[in-house]
Amino acid sequence: MILAVNTGSASKKYALYGSGAEVFRAHLEEENGKHVVGFRFADKEEKNEITEADYKDAVNFILEKAEELKIIKDRKEIERTGVRIVAPGEYFYSHPRINEEYLHKLKEIEEVAPLHITPVLEELDALIDALPETALISVSDGEFHSTLPEVSYAYAIPRDVANKYGIRRFGYHGISIRSVLREAEKLMGEVPEKIIVCHLGSGASITAVKDGKSFDTTMGLTPLEGLVMGTRVGDIDPGALIYLGEKLGLVYEELGDYLNRQCGLLALSGKTADVRELLELESRGDEGAKLALDVFIYRIKKYIGAFAAGMGGVDALIFTATIGERSYIMRERILAGLEVLGLKIDENKNAATVSAQGFIDNGSGARIAVIPADELGEIAKAAEGAVLT
Repeated sequence: MILAVNTGSASKKYALYGSGAEVFRAHLEEENGKHVVGFRFADKEEKNEITEADYKDAVNFILEKAEELKIIKDRKEIERTGVRIVAPGEYFYSHPRINEEYLHKLKEIEEVAPLHITPVLEELDALIDALPETALISVSDGEFHSTLPEVSYAYAIPRDVANKYGIRRFGYHGISIRSVLREAEKLMGEVPEKIIVCHLGSGASITAVKDGKSFDTTMGLTPLEGLVMGTRVGDIDPGALIYLGEKLGLVYEELGDYLNRQCGLLALSGKTADVRELLELESRGDEGAKLALDVFIYRIKKYIGAFAAGMGGVDALIFTATIGERSYIMRERILAGLEVLGLKIDENKNAATVSAQGFIDNGSGARIAVIPADELGEIAKAAEGAVLT
């Protein structure tokens, strides 16, 4: 059996696969200030509130559930475990077996992407303890973007410095995008030439896909660049960062933590990073919530326009991830005014498509679709295909 693990910035997801088919899935997240878990197995679904301790010890918690349901009799049945890795650098563009050297390199760059690397290091320790005989496989979240042209990935800094320290745009959410493209081909009969994928969740990015390959993307060296996110700042003037650090008296590590954990929608609203809560607050006249949503939506619109210009048009726009899949309100607001790009929404189809797959365009321009990402399925495929050394 194969265990797929996706420890995100605001959730933990697991799935077990036997003979290539999913047999068990668990999704742990925070909802209304409480920790909850959703299970899926044998065509059944259940959702329960859990303790903070269960959330922290998620690996053992979900394995005990799988044992209780007799999905596994012995943990030794799990031969491979694929783990989503969000880390910059060409070293992390492959899917190797995780060993001491790999862990060392991951720890060396922990401060670059603390929202992802710190929790995944903790997760890896838990997996090693809980499944000492399984082969741990790194599944790169950036590998899909290895096709980025230099004009898209290069920063305007001295090239020798950029090359020496590996400072360039790497991009993330590649596992999600690859899974979405698989489904897009089934849904549309082919992969359109020019696609824009909006992965909108607590972490958010937009990727331009041309001829099936990553052409440009919003996240950069780290997952901090690009769109406004739940608690991440997104695009900001580098001069403002220098000034901000001086005024707040923050050293680099502290500034990094500030930009990753105290900014974004949380900072703009002054109350929450959760879009569901922001929409509710906005409906009650909260100006901070309205500003947060307006900025989030405007940045998305800007990047859709920019990527359409860069590719010379857009044949399909795809929404995925939590906000993209669940919020028809946000999709409607994002698409408002983008008719100039041939993106014309059917409001009835849009409202009827929540956590489901389908087209939401009116049929007169570019295709617009909602496609739920199956990152766990992609992780399992990569883990199964990995060559163990």
